[in-house]
Amino acid sequence: MTTLRQMRFLVALADTENFSRSAALCNVTQSTLSTALKEMEARLGVTVAERNTHSVLMTPIGKALAERAREILAKVADFEATAQAETAAGMTQLRLGVIPTVGPFLLPRALPGLRAIWPDMQIYLREELTELLLSGLTEGRLDLILIALPHDLPSQVETMLLFEDDYSLATPRAHPLANLSRVEGTDLAGRRLLLLERGHCLQKHALSSVPGVALEEDTSFSATSLPTLVSMVEEGIGVTLLPNLAIDAGLTAGHDLHLSHLAGAAPRQIVLAWRKSSAQSDIFRTIGERLSRIKDGTQ
Repeated sequence: MTTLRQMRFLVALADTENFSRSAALCNVTQSTLSTALKEMEARLGVTVAERNTHSVLMTPIGKALAERAREILAKVADFEATAQAETAAGMTQLRLGVIPTVGPFLLPRALPGLRAIWPDMQIYLREELTELLLSGLTEGRLDLILIALPHDLPSQVETMLLFEDDYSLATPRAHPLANLSRVEGTDLAGRRLLLLERGHCLQKHALSSVPGVALEEDTSFSATSLPTLVSMVEEGIGVTLLPNLAIDAGLTAGHDLHLSHLAGAAPRQIVLAWRKSSAQSDIFRTIGERLSRIKDGTQ
């Protein structure tokens, strides 16, 4: 019989298309993961992935089985959560996933309050990109995730809007736009933006932030973090858009650069997301209300 462990390995391989990364995600050795998947293939009589020395390509049946495995793993996680809710006063642990452009700027202020409300609950944090967080949620590896929209979401995911996050333009002090407290999208036409590397949802959000204006990316450089972007702007390498959540949390403090409000931009939406089938939705909504108050400064 196919095991839940093999299903987790299959989902991880479908997410990463790389044996080394999927093994790391599952906290096992590469040989353990590979052997388990070969045993599953032999039992089912199918090939879930085409392998060579350089890459992994999921087969159509492999992709289909991975999606079914996600659904099964999510139901198992909710099955266990229901039992936990029956035997304990609330949750005893919370596996919370966050994106790197939100978590560091919101959670440090929120965690003490959450621990005060639920002193017996252990909170485990996982910082990953949106796609990996969504797969972790749907397969039951995570209970709750903090992400930014717009983004395509699986049908089994429910969201709670916490707040909207506007943008500011960051420029070097000597830049022609550095004398403006407010800029329009048209001021950015023809100017290339320094952005985070592909995979970060903020990269796509920034490029589509101004309706009717096609913003362009400076493809000569991509950053892995917002602090790196700030440093590049300070050194005069280029300009970028920064989310106000990060600025308000002190991202640009101590840096010699200029910030201008970007008028008319479509803000990104910061949301909590969980499985619709979860038994802990009431707790998740309470956490969401707390996070919203932290952002507003009311706590």
